[in-house]
Amino acid sequence: MSGLPDEWARLGELIPSERLFVDAANLASFESDGLTAYRERPRAVVVPETAAEVIAVVRWCAEAKVPFVARGSGTSLSGGSMPVKEGIVIALNRMTRIVEVDPLDRVAVVEPGVVNIEVSKAADQYGLYFAPDPSSQTICTIGGNVAFNSGGAHCLKYGMTSNHVLGIKAVLATGEVVEFGGRSREQVGPDFAGLFCGSEGLFGVALEVTLRLLPKPECYHTVLAGYGSQEDAGNVVAAVIESGLLPGALEIMDALAVEAAEAAVGCGYPAGAAAVLIVELEGPREKVAAEREKLDGILAETNAFGMRVAQDGEERMAIWRGRKSAFSAVGRLSPDFIVQDGVVPRTRLGEALRRIGEMAAEAGLRVANVFHAGDGNLHPLILYDGQKAGALEHAEELAGRILKMCVAMGGSITGEHGVGMEKREYLPEMFSAKDIEVMKRIRAAFDPDELANPGKMFPGKEAPALSLRGLHPLEEAGVISRE
Repeated sequence: MSGLPDEWARLGELIPSERLFVDAANLASFESDGLTAYRERPRAVVVPETAAEVIAVVRWCAEAKVPFVARGSGTSLSGGSMPVKEGIVIALNRMTRIVEVDPLDRVAVVEPGVVNIEVSKAADQYGLYFAPDPSSQTICTIGGNVAFNSGGAHCLKYGMTSNHVLGIKAVLATGEVVEFGGRSREQVGPDFAGLFCGSEGLFGVALEVTLRLLPKPECYHTVLAGYGSQEDAGNVVAAVIESGLLPGALEIMDALAVEAAEAAVGCGYPAGAAAVLIVELEGPREKVAAEREKLDGILAETNAFGMRVAQDGEERMAIWRGRKSAFSAVGRLSPDFIVQDGVVPRTRLGEALRRIGEMAAEAGLRVANVFHAGDGNLHPLILYDGQKAGALEHAEELAGRILKMCVAMGGSITGEHGVGMEKREYLPEMFSAKDIEVMKRIRAAFDPDELANPGKMFPGKEAPALSLRGLHPLEEAGVISRE
């Protein structure tokens, strides 16, 4: 095909020409993900429709030593699905089959291009749903959720994607087809499925994912409350958890984020609040009724104002609409912004919010805070104008200070967005050189030639691949088949 090197001719035999893009217009659509500050144009984009096509393409990459990046909807906010120079993108958006929904085993088997919310829609007729709910759940795909171990507003109670993945069929970067896990939560042997979750595409490409489904809660109790300071709102979170309550969700938005959401969707949050808190209880009616009394008592002892309790499903969705729209809505306030992602202990949430405000003031930048307060997962949105020279670098410097603060407080440089390109230079802030070397050795066991999403996660130029066939005995464990 025109635009490809002669030695790539076989790629054109594996994928029909109408699903193999090499022209500038189509390639431009794939040159970045949600973190548009990082861009790279790939040499080609292939759009497989079946697992067999994915396997064939990955095996060709392994033979030709061509790097590749698997990509879903491109909603990654860390540059994790940015293309590799002179490599290809394997776009999985047409692999959208929900292979099976089993109401007895409470599992769904899906292809990687299935959009998150579609799993719950398919399971709804059985009174079941898929718990992980990233803000982008109406467009993000299961393959991406697995790659970055996505969370969401309800991860406090239900955990991350890895807590809901039972099995994975994948093709490793070597071309070997593997099956990790199965349909049961009780499994014997190494948890390779858990290892694959959050690997950021550095092992290979998921072909099918077996997901755990949960019964839909019988009822919800959703409360919105305004606070005069971010620190007050943060301290309420610690009080709720210390009381023994485990809400389905605990979320905070500051005044700047509320301003953006109000302009975008008219969510009706309390006027004049420096921060708003959303608390949602869910479960059996009797249990929620008892927990509601305890929650009411805690909120009554705080400086809450403008409290609103959802009376029905429509009001509940109206409360959540503002939170779910926050990231995109901030685009109304600034031409550009960085969505950062770090974690601090819940007990230091109020302090972290205060310090972010102080650092933002010192830097002369506006920061909108939106975060999963229940597990201390901060999402500071740093506003800047990319048309001004040095503005991006200035914003990134503040983002780095925030990440270092998170680590110093005993937290993490990422909660759910992954390391990708954006945070790889901060990995040594959290892990020792030996820790990082172990990570590289594990990666090399799955991808000895570093063809799968190279250049991501690890700081600087990656070390030469290591041959560690004995480190993880994949073949001896019976998880590899040479189809």
